[in-house]
Amino acid sequence: MNANPDVQLPAVSVIMPVLNEERHLRGAVQAILAQEYAGELEVVIALGPSTDRTDEIAAELVRETASNKNKRVHTVPNPTGRTPAALNAAIKASRHPIVVRVDGHGMLSPNYIATAVRLLEETGAQNVGGIMHAEGENDWERAVAAAMTSKIGVGNAAFHTGGQAGEAETVYLGVFRREALERQGGYNEEFIRAQDWELNFRIREAGGLIWFSPELKVSYRPRPSVKALAKQYKDYGRWRHVVARYHAGSINLRYLAPPTAVCAIAAGIVVGAALTPWGFLVPGGYLAAITAGSVPAGKGLPLKARLQIPVALATMHMSWGYGFLTSPRSLARKVIASRRPAVLSTD
Repeated sequence: MNANPDVQLPAVSVIMPVLNEERHLRGAVQAILAQEYAGELEVVIALGPSTDRTDEIAAELVRETASNKNKRVHTVPNPTGRTPAALNAAIKASRHPIVVRVDGHGMLSPNYIATAVRLLEETGAQNVGGIMHAEGENDWERAVAAAMTSKIGVGNAAFHTGGQAGEAETVYLGVFRREALERQGGYNEEFIRAQDWELNFRIREAGGLIWFSPELKVSYRPRPSVKALAKQYKDYGRWRHVVARYHAGSINLRYLAPPTAVCAIAAGIVVGAALTPWGFLVPGGYLAAITAGSVPAGKGLPLKARLQIPVALATMHMSWGYGFLTSPRSLARKVIASRRPAVLSTD
């Protein structure tokens, strides 16, 4: 990255919202501090009301880096526990011109920050991001990771499955120019989920470029149980419907597939139970499809992990679809009322 030693690299602030992240927090921060980047680096952790050892681990990290002028960890409180509020608090407490968003269960690849800074310069983008590379630590998490990185699981989403570098509507996490964040007033705190999409929408509306590159990779730790995965994907579906109501025209067939599947399967079960066994062909066909789709997705995994991929796929699809279908209009109205106009640059 720094081929010319006379070139001053921009200082970087890494912001991290955390809540109950004792399992991964230390590893995530260590991956940041170990970055192959010669510029100054700070990590600002926004602490939600955790019930595990997250706060204690964060305090240890602050103490351990206190004497390092170029790589230090700070914390700020986030009493609401909500992600967008945490991000805004961390942005406000940070100091540097490049702002990198990382989650408490995300592990940056060694050259992530150096590559992102280079891409910002090369493309002129306001925000760059890359691939959410799911990696599990046990058989269930490996099954979820396989589902999350397969087209049968998430469609053709580039930040899950990879793709060509280029302009994007939104990106995973993101590496921002601070000026873009401050110009737009940060994240809209009414968006409990999908806050990245909403902020990137305003940046694009103001004429800014959002750039996806497969060069950027963040290792992501999947949810550790069926229940946790179901809640995650129900929330995704619920908030994607809010986005669709917030911004007409942002929906496409990929987003409509899970709610359509939920309706079709429910109808098939009702018809099969009440009228004719032929109705059961619909849920049976779905089960056959995800079972067949799990074979290539599970290539190279242990048998126990491969056997759980259909469960992960069904949990993701059904929970996302249910969340989308049951997303209340009142939530969308509340969010739409909080709409912030994009702020154009005065330069």
